[in-house]
Amino acid sequence: MNGTATPERAASASPPPQAASSPPPAQPLEWRFSQVFGERSAGEEVQDVDIISAIEFNKSGHHLATGDRGGRVVLFERTDVKDHACRKEAEKADYSISRHPEFRYKTEFQSHEPEFDYLKSLEIEEKINKIKWCQQANGALFLLSTNDKTIKFWKVQEKKVKKVSEMNLDRSTAPANGSPGGVGTPNASLSNGGVLKADGLPLLRLPVVTSQETSLAASCRRVYAHAHDYHINSISNNSDGETFISADDLRINLWNLEISNQSFNIIDVKPTNMEDLTEVITSAEFHPTHCNTLAYSSSKGSIRLVDLRQSALCDTHSQIFEQHEAPGSRSFFTEIIASISDIKFSKDGRHILSRDYMTLKLWDVKMNSGPVATFQVHEYLRPKLCDLYENDSIFDKFECCQSGDGLRVATGSYSNIFRVFGCGTGSNEATTLEATRTPTRRQLQNTTRPARSLSTLTRAVRRGAESTGIDANGNSYDLSTKLLHLAWHPTENLIACAAANSLYMYYA
Repeated sequence: MNGTATPERAASASPPPQAASSPPPAQPLEWRFSQVFGERSAGEEVQDVDIISAIEFNKSGHHLATGDRGGRVVLFERTDVKDHACRKEAEKADYSISRHPEFRYKTEFQSHEPEFDYLKSLEIEEKINKIKWCQQANGALFLLSTNDKTIKFWKVQEKKVKKVSEMNLDRSTAPANGSPGGVGTPNASLSNGGVLKADGLPLLRLPVVTSQETSLAASCRRVYAHAHDYHINSISNNSDGETFISADDLRINLWNLEISNQSFNIIDVKPTNMEDLTEVITSAEFHPTHCNTLAYSSSKGSIRLVDLRQSALCDTHSQIFEQHEAPGSRSFFTEIIASISDIKFSKDGRHILSRDYMTLKLWDVKMNSGPVATFQVHEYLRPKLCDLYENDSIFDKFECCQSGDGLRVATGSYSNIFRVFGCGTGSNEATTLEATRTPTRRQLQNTTRPARSLSTLTRAVRRGAESTGIDANGNSYDLSTKLLHLAWHPTENLIACAAANSLYMYYA
């Protein structure tokens, strides 16, 4: 099942996660198809508004949210969770519960609508850039969603639907609906069907209302707007449960969840003269447990760690992580492919995972001399960087994720494939999976046929020459189908990934 790419590790790297006791390397996982939502039929055309643009599990892993280019947020809930009593009984019976996580559609709502900024004559599209879950409270779900300019705080909860089950027009039931039964003289009937009490006043007769079902309702609690001049690329919740950050190309703002009309600018990299601008912010995230620490990445391939206790404006960093290029290796594309598109803290906060165009890197927060591991995602594209630049594919922004135990990392690539790498001690795991019902079909390597270059395909497929080709394994690849968004379940080996408008899930 393993692909040909193997992880390259820094010579002076410190041990990766769980390396202290030097356990034997974990066996490669065998990934299987679990579920798919929104699967396309053959030849079906995908509408642009239906393409998924964000995926996020909540902290417990019981809920999953997706956002799309049409501004909608769709929620899924886990259905295979056993209650504690059943689990204890199963343990007593020496029966192992081996079912993998399964999800079902829960609800959806329209988070953002297209807008127009009249001051700047700028159209603001409704596409959801990021979704972040907040802490649950009183059985309700809370989450943040953002497009390019506006962040919204949503509450999703069940509401009981009350319906009139009986109009209460039957005279025989009238005494039970307000009359002092058993007291006074018998009631006399009126011509309109009412009942006359002993004192001559008619009884009030009401319909019977019962709660027959529940429905999910999403309500927007707060809107955080007018704080970013540039497109928002990241939002991240703080571990204190009260604040969050939002980042655009040049600034990072700190918000309180309860206050929507005020934010604090904590990082500003905008130069006095915009002609002096050399790098922009590409991603930002809070530390999972330290509420005073955050990290942000840049288009130059560096990651800066910031301590909010140092000053109100964090214009200086406490640490910087970057990999210096080898002398003489610089080219026109060096800085473009070095730009980091996504960063993620590990669950324990000891490592940072970053994704640039060609590689996935794992950094130790206590060692800034270089990454502890580097994983080649699609090295076969390096000779074709000029073509990728001309069709703008070189600017695609791929996300990354890490397993809850810190032993594996994953990221997407072209042809709707994604790669899973082992980052534990001694692990050489490098698995390639395709977002289909048969995820391992691309593993078959054709060793007898040499890989062909793009130039050999131009005669047969002239129109697709810029977007298709053959990878190092002899498999064809397609630049028009790309797997940009994926998320790893926080406690189990389950990956959710987006292929256009379809949500695929795989378990191991």
